Amino acid sequence: MRILGIDPGLQTTGFGVVDVAPGQSLAYVASGTITTTHLDRGNLPARLKALYDGIAEVRARYEPDVAAVEIVFVNVNPQATLLLGQARGACVTALVACDLAVAEYTALQMKQAVAGYGKAAKTQVQEMVKRLLNLPGLPGKDAADALGLAITHAHARTAIDRIGQAARTSRRASAMYKAGRAY
Repeated sequence: MRILGIDPGLQTTGFGVVDVAPGQSLAYVASGTITTTHLDRGNLPARLKALYDGIAEVRARYEPDVAAVEIVFVNVNPQATLLLGQARGACVTALVACDLAVAEYTALQMKQAVAGYGKAAKTQVQEMVKRLLNLPGLPGKDAADALGLAITHAHARTAIDRIGQAARTSRRASAMYKAGRAY
């Protein structure tokens, strides 16, 4: 399975691609950033289009099976939060427009999964991503976060699959609706 991680940002969006082998071993494929700093800061539609096009290009080049995107946190500055939300929306839209399934994780969940501590510093995440993927050097901060999201999904996917299998095998007739839906 190939997983694309996306760390959305209006100025710099990180991406990271990892392969997950059947034995849960991770293999680095690619990482990098999509930037909008070359565009006029006041031209939000052009910046969002650059993000959309960049994500679509990454998706077409690496052909991932699923994507993992960071959930936006509420910032002290509401305007910055709104702008980040729009950048994230452009990224998610580019992914779903290509019929790619999208999983979402908070920064805290990613840091917990990668570094073992939900409030880990960016440098700690970079170092752990380097170790987990056996990289020769530290990835950039945004790329490391994106790779961390892909790693998080690789680990969470296994647990989600096991829960789904357990739910299918332990389904009770008393919990079913007439329409055939169960929970």
